[in-house]
Amino acid sequence: MQLTKKQFDILETLAEKKGKLSQRQIEELTGHSLGTVNKVSKELSDAGYVQNGIITDRGLDALEPYRAKKAVFIAAGFGSRLVPITLNTPKPLVRVNGVRIIDTLLDACLKADITEIYVVRGYLAEQFDQLLYKYPMIRFIENPAYNEANNISSAVAARYLLQNAYVFESDLLIANPSIIKKYHYFSDVLGIWKERTDDWCLTVDKDGFVAEEKVGGLSCYQMVGIYYWNSQDGARLAGHLQEAFEAPGGKERYWETVPNVVYKGQYKIMVRPCFDKDIVEIDTFRELKAIDKTYDV
Repeated sequence: MQLTKKQFDILETLAEKKGKLSQRQIEELTGHSLGTVNKVSKELSDAGYVQNGIITDRGLDALEPYRAKKAVFIAAGFGSRLVPITLNTPKPLVRVNGVRIIDTLLDACLKADITEIYVVRGYLAEQFDQLLYKYPMIRFIENPAYNEANNISSAVAARYLLQNAYVFESDLLIANPSIIKKYHYFSDVLGIWKERTDDWCLTVDKDGFVAEEKVGGLSCYQMVGIYYWNSQDGARLAGHLQEAFEAPGGKERYWETVPNVVYKGQYKIMVRPCFDKDIVEIDTFRELKAIDKTYDV
């Protein structure tokens, strides 16, 4: 059967904790009232999904349609703001305190049992082959248009792989791998709450879904370049990406504006909150030097 959101929340919590939980513990972890937990737990028990506070194999099967199965990495760009390092090295392969930026994302995917991984490459493409020594499961997608179009060209190149899939900007340094989750009820995007920001940001409606994407704002979520697309949205997005790319001026778009601006109102995308301490986007060489003193010479 299709799970309700409350059923999903409880099953997902039990699957994540991998052990017996009391209803009081489930209440604390899900944010649902104890009465709701009692009622929904009985529904799940009657369906054979939960037994004595432990998720069953049937429960795990019920979660399977909501599981993240793929990861697509947008990694074709030049990274001009990180010059001079990126003159010889693609930005995702730049090392920060000895670790390649993209490795933190890849490791988080593997921790969430996501092993079908695609990297869309363009600039200095052959250098990404080094990833295969540590991550032999990676499959590469070539983006020959990376130098003449914005990142929408990379999304178009991978457009048929977006169902039950994460899409990552590949220049994000993850400090908290748990923000990459195994199960998702809705398509979602990570965001960091800001009282004020000059960056790309998202406002939300009363239910926490994206209402507007814009540059700069007050009381909004600063957009983190990590989206998850469920099966239905990922299938529709494939066609919308191609249409937007082929429209006048389409090559200049950022791919995220397709669902949030061009086809605004046609997608329900939940903003999933995270924090500054969870993830860092290194935009400039000055920021890189501040994080890794070996570059400050």
